[in-house]
Formats: sequence, structure tokens, C-alpha cells
Amino acid sequence: MPITPTYPGVYIEELPSGVRTITGVSTSITGFIGRAQRGPVNEATTINNYSDYERLFGGLWESSSMSYAVNQYFLNGGSQAVIVRVFNDEGGTVEPAVITISEDGGGGSIELVAVSPGEWGSALLARVDYNTSDSTNTNLFNLKIKDTATGLVETHLNLSASSADARFIENVLDEESELVEVQTFATTRPAETPAPNLGADEFDPPADSNAVAASAVTDGAVLTFNEIEGSSTAPKTGLHAFDEADLINILCVPPYTVLGGGGLPVANIEGNDVLNGDVEGSVRTAALDYAKGRRAVFIVDPPSDWTTKDDPDLDALGLALDANAAIYFPRIMSPDRLQEGRLGTFVPCGVVAGLMARTDAQRGVWKAPAGIEATLVGVPALSVQLTDAENGELNPHGINCLRTFKGVGRVAWGARTMRGADRLADQWKYLPVRRLALFLEESLYRGSQWVVFEPNDEPLWAQVRLNFGAFMHNLFRQGAFQGASPKDAYLVKCDSETTTQNDINQGIVNIVVGFAPLKPAEFVIIKIQQLAGQIEA
Repeated sequence: MPITPTYPGVYIEELPSGVRTITGVSTSITGFIGRAQRGPVNEATTINNYSDYERLFGGLWESSSMSYAVNQYFLNGGSQAVIVRVFNDEGGTVEPAVITISEDGGGGSIELVAVSPGEWGSALLARVDYNTSDSTNTNLFNLKIKDTATGLVETHLNLSASSADARFIENVLDEESELVEVQTFATTRPAETPAPNLGADEFDPPADSNAVAASAVTDGAVLTFNEIEGSSTAPKTGLHAFDEADLINILCVPPYTVLGGGGLPVANIEGNDVLNGDVEGSVRTAALDYAKGRRAVFIVDPPSDWTTKDDPDLDALGLALDANAAIYFPRIMSPDRLQEGRLGTFVPCGVVAGLMARTDAQRGVWKAPAGIEATLVGVPALSVQLTDAENGELNPHGINCLRTFKGVGRVAWGARTMRGADRLADQWKYLPVRRLALFLEESLYRGSQWVVFEPNDEPLWAQVRLNFGAFMHNLFRQGAFQGASPKDAYLVKCDSETTTQNDINQGIVNIVVGFAPLKPAEFVIIKIQQLAGQIEA
């Protein structure tokens, strides 16, 4: 606030500069939704590498195409992903594994439940001992939990059976345990576990350890569209669980149904039925609608019955041709570590999302994720080999092709949105143009929150022009726009022409931002002419 001078002398007053730097948002955070062996259900979990996925969600699993897609994403240059695990509990009949421990004195039982559903919980073992810091306190005990599948052992010392103590078991396990939580607990501590046989490990093997084993459970049924679509009301499930994530730029929905239809119990699935399965049309529509609401791009995988160049038919997808979606054909073939490295067929969404992230990091979101630099890492073959002529049949319809070139390998050879068909003549024909626009929209939206409730007059408009212009000029210097000078590349307009007195009366400030996008050189034409010899006169 202004200084009130009270004495003769010099006063110092700091004035605001009006500079509010706008920072560009990330462009390649990818959301994946599907089955996993373990991990939180219907919670958006951010991971930064595949080791995080293995630790939290169990790694590769033959019943989860998502696990392979996430692996391929990071292999191809992905840097950050948001995972939503969904689970089909068959109408509530599938519960997490439970460890039942008798109370001290045998009057009842204490139940510890696995933190998430799935067969992984059947591998849990528990031990209780009374070697606490105060052996006279009959409320204290130590608890050890072992996940025999991973070897992880959790040790929780000096737990208390009294809810009045700071080390009350429910509070400690809720905050510290990654394996179990308390389901039911009585008023006395659990019974001490008998000591293992002489020379035997306290947990391994269970027959000699006297440890308490968890109940046997299953991984539930194959997913249906109900689990994927989820609910937008609290608690949010399925796609709407991504609402917990601050930002996603790319959305992938790997196959979740088995060949021939979904709904089968896991025991009836053979081979790679899920990996080679499909996504239902209603789920594609729901995923696209959600992606549009989050200013993200939905990568559409080719259906399993697209096995030749004549099969692709966008009308058969049951999906609107939208600029926030891009489809790639054909499916990829990659070594399957769970099948001794034999080639398996997978959808390309994970590979393509990783390629987009790699291109963004190296060149920028305005560079098309295609060309001879857009190699598909870990993809030694494609399910369909396309020729130039066959590529030429699909490209005009907005279908991006994956190709094989000698000396280059497998590459992405298309950069169109699903509005990219020539007959549509759409302004969002090209994927990099659409993704750049989404990047600008999200960055400017987040960077202009300070404008709300500011006095709506020329001083505010000047600050908006300054800050928006600085952001756009920085992108121009990076080569994001076409044009030899800033005036040819972008514009920022916020003045009495964009915001009239009537707008001011309604509390509205209008900011117009324009940009000249770079469009990919999709067709290169080289003209060769033979020059006739010149005759001297």
C-alpha cells in the first residue's frame, strides 16, 4: 500500500512490475486405463518410469494389455504417465485377500485386508511378536508382513491395540503400510505367532514358519465397458478417476475384452486373447469425450479385425471424426518377455504415445511425430506390411500408417487427426497443429487466472498484452510458428476493440490470441528437367 510520509526524509516504495510470467504446460503426460495385477483401484497414480509401474502395479501381466502399453510407452521415450487401474469385482463377489489373526486370549479375531484386490494378496504372510520397547505393556506388539511374490517385508514396531495411543495399529498401517490395512480390530492385541522351527526362516517356507497366511482370492473377471466408462459422481471411477490428475495430454485405452467377447472369468482366457482384444465403440466415444474435456488427444487403436489394407473403415468404429483423436494402423509386433521373447501382436497406442513424448522433448509439440526420425523402438515387425500405394489409399482418409523402410526400420508415417480426411478440408487436419493449439489453450488458461477480478480497463489490458505477448514471442523464437517476424507469426489483442463498454459492464474481458501454425511437409515433390545445350549465336 502507498507510504504515508510522517517525517522529513527519504522513503522507499516497491512497485509491482506487472510482469506475470506464463509457463508452458507439459505436452506428453499420458493417461492409461486398464487392468493391473495390483495397485490402487480407480485412483490416478502418476509414475515416472516403468520401475514405478512394476513396484506399484506389478509389471507385465498376460491378462493386461495396459501393462505392455505402459512398458512400450517408456521404451519409446515417454517421461511421465498417469495410471488408473480398474477392477471387475463381479458384482461385489470378489474381495481383497484377508489375513485373520486370533486375539490374545483367543476371544475373537483381527482381520488385516490387502490394500487392493487381486490374486497378489494371496501371497501375503503375517507374524506377530511381543518383543516391544515395554514388555510390561500388554497393548504393544510388533507386526511383520511379507509379500512372498516380491520379497518385500514390512516391519511395524511397537504397535498398540489401544485407540488412545499414538501408535494405534489402524493409524500406523493406514499411513505406513503398502500391503495391508485394518479391516476389523477388537480391544486386545493379536496373539503372538509361534516361533519357526529351528534353523527355518520365519517366513519361508510357510509350512515351517507358522506365519499366518492370507485367504486365497482371484483377479476378478475380464473388464466390461462399465468399469472403463465409470462414474462422474463421487467417488469417481473409470475414466473420471483421471480428474484427480492435474494434467493429461494423451489418453490411451488399451484393449480389455477378449477375442470373441468379454465377461469371461480369468480362468477361461487362453494365450493372448486380451492382448489381441478390442475396445468397444461406446468406450471409444466416452474416451474421446473425456479427452476433449481435458484438452487431450485420444489415440485410437486399430480393431483386431483390421488385418489387411482393405479392412480399415472409420465409419465402422462408431466414433465421431474429431480433431482430438488420431488413429494408427496396423498393430505392432513386439517380443513378449512372458512368452520367452516370442513375437506377440499388440496395439500401437503405447508406442505412439512414447514417440510423441520423445518428439516433443527433442523438437517441440509443433513437430509432427512422424518421419524417418520417428522410429518405433522395440518393434521388429508390423502385423501388416504396407506399400506406398496402400499407404496412399489410407492417408487421404485420415488414417496414420506405420511403415517399414529398409535401413530405417519401423516408423510412424502419418500425422493426421481423425478430421484429416482430404474431403473434410478441416483446419485441424494435422496432428501437430491440433496439439500445439491444445498446448496454447491450456498454458494460457492456467497463466491468466490472475486476471480474474482485476479492474477491467487499459492498465489490465496492457499487462495482458505484455505477458501473453512475451509467452508467444518465446515460442516464436523456438520455431513454433511460421513467419519471418513476430507480426507474421502471432498476435495478441486486448483493448477497447475486443472489450467494449457493454463487455465491461458484464464483467468480461476479451483476449484474442492468433498464431500461424507450422504444417508438416507431407508430400515432397522433386522436379527434374533436362537442360538443352546452348548454341552460341
